[in-house]
Amino acid sequence: MREPVGRTAAGPAHAVRSPRGRARGRAVAGWSKVPEVTAWFWAVKVLTTGMGETASDYLARTLGPVVAGGLGLVGLTALLVLQFRTPRYGAWSYWSAIVMVSVFGTMAADVVHVVVGVPYAVSAVGFAVVLAAVLMTWYASEGTLSIHSIRTRRREGFYWATVLATFALGTAVGDLTAGTLHLGYLPSGVLFAVLIAVPALCRRLFGLDAVAAFWWAYVLTRPLGASFADWMGAPAHHGGLGWGTGPVSLALLVPIVLLVKKLAAGDRRRDAPKAPVTAPAD
Repeated sequence: MREPVGRTAAGPAHAVRSPRGRARGRAVAGWSKVPEVTAWFWAVKVLTTGMGETASDYLARTLGPVVAGGLGLVGLTALLVLQFRTPRYGAWSYWSAIVMVSVFGTMAADVVHVVVGVPYAVSAVGFAVVLAAVLMTWYASEGTLSIHSIRTRRREGFYWATVLATFALGTAVGDLTAGTLHLGYLPSGVLFAVLIAVPALCRRLFGLDAVAAFWWAYVLTRPLGASFADWMGAPAHHGGLGWGTGPVSLALLVPIVLLVKKLAAGDRRRDAPKAPVTAPAD
């Protein structure tokens, strides 16, 4: 699924912003702060959701939920500050922030359930309400929810608030199907693998808006990746393969690093100055 976009790296002098956009928020040099939505985008996104799930579980069991949550918040804050300070999208800074959002979003959903004792059915509804409120506020303020309009500080703030809410919601929904509804990790993963195709089909068959289809699929990537990661890491008596959350986290980190390296290299090639074309000498 791909949102129709123009060139995401339009230079500052050529950035096109509506009067409403110019009046609201501080411009970020006209550069898009998020990547184009391609197959590589979805691949890295699903891998980060899986890694965030198992890394969060590993840290919580090793350090305790309070210490792990504190470290996760510090890491998330530091990487978001870095992301906000960068003048344009950069593969390493962006995806590092996404990984930490994944880790902390999992911790937030787990704390609500494990520490506070809120059932996953209730927390899922609560996080869905939070997500809806963020999206409605974003649209009321900016007139668009397209991720390819992230060129002001305000829109970037709305974007990351939405991303964090989707991770918390996806975590609660995945745990709801696997645990509360007793589907187990692998059947839950298969379920979400089927469901994530629905927005693409709705767009193709019924003309669903591209932005709505994107955010619908974006929410589902979280329980999709997390369910399969939990299945690989959980012990056999819990319906998993028993590989352990630590090893699974490291195993998922490898393809994430390789793919982000590929994306960063592609960005450098696109941004490299083109050699002038000269006529052959007579």
